[in-house]
Amino acid sequence: MRKPALHLSLYEQIKHHIISEIELEHLLPHDKLPSENELTQQFSVSRITVKKAMSDLVKMGIVYRIQGKGTYVAVAMPDKGAPAAETPIRPKSAPAIALLLPFINNQHNALLINGVESVLSDAGYSLLICNTENSIQKEERVIREMVERKVAGMIIYPVDGESYNREILQLTLGSFPLVVMDRYLRGIDTNCVCPDNLLGAQEGVNYLISLGHRNIGFLSTTIRGTTSIEDRLTGYEKALAEHQIPIDRRYRYVDIELGDPKPIKEKIRDFLTKHAELTAIFAINPGLGLQVIKVASEMGLRVPEDLSLIFFGDFELSEFYSVRPTFISQEDNMLGKEAANLLISVIENPEQKTRKLFFPPKLIIRESTANPGSRS
Repeated sequence: MRKPALHLSLYEQIKHHIISEIELEHLLPHDKLPSENELTQQFSVSRITVKKAMSDLVKMGIVYRIQGKGTYVAVAMPDKGAPAAETPIRPKSAPAIALLLPFINNQHNALLINGVESVLSDAGYSLLICNTENSIQKEERVIREMVERKVAGMIIYPVDGESYNREILQLTLGSFPLVVMDRYLRGIDTNCVCPDNLLGAQEGVNYLISLGHRNIGFLSTTIRGTTSIEDRLTGYEKALAEHQIPIDRRYRYVDIELGDPKPIKEKIRDFLTKHAELTAIFAINPGLGLQVIKVASEMGLRVPEDLSLIFFGDFELSEFYSVRPTFISQEDNMLGKEAANLLISVIENPEQKTRKLFFPPKLIIRESTANPGSRS
């Protein structure tokens, strides 16, 4: 039975909004954040609510304070020189679970953490949050460190482009309590908890087609071995094929490298300019989707009148944007809870068979989608 979507408290909304601004590079390392008074006015909340949000961000290593001057964006989240594992949330006497994440500075992972921690805390486990910085080498090193620490189990969100990891394979062969989250690794038989990425993408593109769109672009970071993105591309193409719409590979931009010197906005602008016939875009995550809205505005294109947009991923902060985006919700908080529940089950019943849990995402229709406009 599907659980209700998470309703974020006011302080969590502020916290996740700031995280999103950092992820989108609207706030850069050492940039000063708005003052507490400014945030109080912006979000129409009390000073206490803002203080709680900022205190959490400081504890997470995302921002830092300078007495008498203000709060600033940290250089890295957490500091690359810090130990991979954060301070346990519960006392050290509790058995520890390690949660490995490729990033911690976005709303998606913040919601996953909330879900995992809520279940583990109730079950009497402490949580070690490990930032692998989207590096396979660091992920392997952190896994070895967690084994040496004798953690009771691990939940691993694999890094982008990861098709094989020898340390994860060793954990599996050694029957170590392990759950892979958000995406799976082909060829390695592990417990996993994932959204049904193919189904979610297919549902989103089907909705665009139902509005009358035929020229639909697909916008993605580099796919290479990332099963979640591969499945979303398959869902996009399956929807087109089932409606007898030719699959035009020119409409796929699938190699956006986040670390490239050329800014993402410039890449998206080039793509939209080159393919002026596109009337809709399906983006694989909120970061790219929100950039599409911004670039379209700079190009004089109205969303959704001239260009419709759907992206994959939860987005709780729509009320703070001029165009509230339509998105595919993968219910991150619920996924985190299910991953923690599955790991506890594996720890308590080590002989049970491997389980792969796929949950159907949900299309949330808001204001960024409409019938084809002037570009058609």
